[in-house]
Amino acid sequence: MLKVTIDDRMLEVEPGSTVLQAARRLGIEIPTFCYLKRLPPLASCRMCLVEVEGLRRLQPSCATAVTDGMVVRTNTTLIDETRSSMLDMLLANHPLDCPICDKGGECELQDMVMAYGPRRSEFRDPKRVFHSRDIRLSPVIIMNVNRCIQCQRCVRMCEEVVGAVALGTVEKGMDTAVTGFEGSLASCDQCGNCVEVCPVGALMSFPYRYKARPWDLAETDTVCPHCGTGCQLTVGARKGEFMRVRSKQEHGVNRETLCVRGRFGLDFIESRDRIKRPMIRRDGALVPVSWDEAGEYLRRRLSAAENKAAGGLASARLPNEVLYQFQKLMRTVFRTNNIDCSSRWSAPFDTLGPLLAAFHSRTPLDDVIGNDCVLVVGGNVTEENPVTEYLLRDAARRRQTGLLMLSARPSRLDADARVVVRVPPGGEAASLASVVAGLVAAAGQALPGDVLATIEATIGGPVAEAGDDGPARVATALREGRSVTVLVSVDLLRSPGSRATLQQLNNLLQVLRLLGKGLAMQFLFDRANQMGAWDMGVLPGALPGLQAVTDEVARATLAAAWDTEIPSEPGAGLDAMLDLCVGGRMGALYIAGTDPLIAYPDRDFVTRALGAADLLIVQDTFLTDTAGLADVVLPAAGYGEESGTFTNNEGRTQKVRKFRESAFEARSNLSIFDFVAALRSRTLKPSTQDEIFDEIARLVPAYRGLRQDGLGADGTFTTAVPTPPTGEFVAPPPAPTATDALMLITGNGLFHNGYLTERSDILNTVANDPYVMMSAPDAARLGLSDGDQVVVRSAQGELTAQLKVDRQFPRGLVFVPENYRALRLNSLMRRGEYPCPVEVQGVHRTLEVDRTSRVWRGV
Repeated sequence: MLKVTIDDRMLEVEPGSTVLQAARRLGIEIPTFCYLKRLPPLASCRMCLVEVEGLRRLQPSCATAVTDGMVVRTNTTLIDETRSSMLDMLLANHPLDCPICDKGGECELQDMVMAYGPRRSEFRDPKRVFHSRDIRLSPVIIMNVNRCIQCQRCVRMCEEVVGAVALGTVEKGMDTAVTGFEGSLASCDQCGNCVEVCPVGALMSFPYRYKARPWDLAETDTVCPHCGTGCQLTVGARKGEFMRVRSKQEHGVNRETLCVRGRFGLDFIESRDRIKRPMIRRDGALVPVSWDEAGEYLRRRLSAAENKAAGGLASARLPNEVLYQFQKLMRTVFRTNNIDCSSRWSAPFDTLGPLLAAFHSRTPLDDVIGNDCVLVVGGNVTEENPVTEYLLRDAARRRQTGLLMLSARPSRLDADARVVVRVPPGGEAASLASVVAGLVAAAGQALPGDVLATIEATIGGPVAEAGDDGPARVATALREGRSVTVLVSVDLLRSPGSRATLQQLNNLLQVLRLLGKGLAMQFLFDRANQMGAWDMGVLPGALPGLQAVTDEVARATLAAAWDTEIPSEPGAGLDAMLDLCVGGRMGALYIAGTDPLIAYPDRDFVTRALGAADLLIVQDTFLTDTAGLADVVLPAAGYGEESGTFTNNEGRTQKVRKFRESAFEARSNLSIFDFVAALRSRTLKPSTQDEIFDEIARLVPAYRGLRQDGLGADGTFTTAVPTPPTGEFVAPPPAPTATDALMLITGNGLFHNGYLTERSDILNTVANDPYVMMSAPDAARLGLSDGDQVVVRSAQGELTAQLKVDRQFPRGLVFVPENYRALRLNSLMRRGEYPCPVEVQGVHRTLEVDRTSRVWRGV
């Protein structure tokens, strides 16, 4: 430790600490403009200058490392004069248009001038003017370059954190100007992080422009609803109307940064297709009714359906308390374990459960990505979990973490990865088995003899040394690292081979643990509360706490608390529930907040299945395609209209706060569950959000001891309940058979996540139109060019969209994002088949001459 004295106060700091960091630990304020905690120091603004005893010149505290015995002064007359002079130079060319500047009231330049002067300027020359009008760089970002103080925060944030490199500088000295390529940000992520870090009003949010001042806003701290990263948001509303989103540097996993969905995609709450009143089906059509009429109708229909099976499907975007109460409603009132929480795939819980129990780490992401190696399996982090991508890039560049990518789709992180392995979709299990083989071949002597024999017997004899292919290089990197993190995309669960992939992940993690590696594993969820949905037991084979339904002790504990018996047999997941519907064995199917008709493979089959249920109940905020088939539609509160908690990918439980009242006649999800239970002459106790949270904290092992008032601004981590792995190794599946057919895969796009974001008017201004992505060689082979309209055709159906040619995209694959309702992508897919074989053809138009007007027109 090094001793430093700052303003007559002594402190011990670690080697490498800067004077600025030491001063802040002492609570001594040193002003900065160019400094950002998450970026390397630049020392260009010179506002943080301090006196260091023994040195002739003032030193920038952000870039000056502490030495043992150093004595520092931060508040001398010379320093005050220097700061005042620096501010005077900035004001020399800065327009004094504070009354119309959107940054007014939260401008760092304003604050600095008030604190440090000057009280009057010595400059009398005309101010430099770049442009007389503001420049619209993109649909969401507008620039007034005259206000720029050249701190470079925006440029460095874009390049070093986001990785987009959309902003840059031109000219030099006082003529330096920040801009996008050719004055545009058409190729950027539109995340708005440049707006967030701009200390003045040079970069501004266009949707928020001239709408409010910070003192007008009622701000609420909450959590983003768009993916499982769990970013902190501060929502600003004015007189009850949603205005903007920002984030706080000192709180949350995201550390101030947000993606485009989090910053600009919250206006979906204002969507015009809200369900205004309850509806029931009469003469084949849904008609609005009162809650009393809906209740009486639902009571009759529930009584008629009670002799058949029941089932429930809930969205992984709902709060923990809602999900917990939903599974309790299904298990105690409807007497069924037929429960699921995904409308896109059914998780194989017999494999997933043990993997989570033995290896899932409920640990800060910032800690686990600091391990020597991080292996990302499946998915596309750039588009599914953008802020997680920012943190991974930071780990690779600044912390020297070895990033290893094993996936079908390329991502922007590939550029920072040490090893990139492209695998065919469905081939992840075989590739992971090859990694295990490489590990065992190279480090077999470090394994216990009986374990080595078991592994060799499982994989069919002694393991041969792997060649210098991708899996072998991954194995080498894992073997050389002392600590390893495995991040797993839930995209893997789309494949019918997901069970085999999870088994091989289990093999890999067991071998790494036997080799003595420091080990962490987390999922990369693309839904905000998928971890919470699993923890709350919204699964056919698992009770709350991921305890097996067949576990008599766990079942008895919950039954005693709920004062009722719980069915002892595992239930049906969504796929099996749809089969029950088609077979005429489903009485009541209750769907809360999700839309399987647009998301689950084989739209025609899902349509038939939902129509075959005796009673389809849909509880939702928006009028979805599934709601259009319902017998009863119940309007529920949406995001921001009820409080609760989310549990993110890390296992961090955070408060989701209410910041507006429910629209129209919508009721909270919890009150609707009480309403439905009462129709069956049952009562759900407890029934308020606070009481349900307390019950979760009492009955769910990982949440035991949590308190609402203890969650704080950063939430609280749930606790991993260690369960030793089974010790069983599973033989690898055969590698997928190579085919010449194009194979269709899907997933989230950067600008849309699920179908909530498609209801955002702001996101729809920046998002791409529906598109089809393929490799340049495949496009050339088919005679297609970027921007062509193409038809993608499968055995089930077809769709038409614009072609996007990507030179990084692997051959043989076609990608269509799943987030566009109009495409009805699931119409092309069959249940149990992923990826889906397709043909791609251009949409050819015949041209003829209109002889009167002499213009070409397409026929």
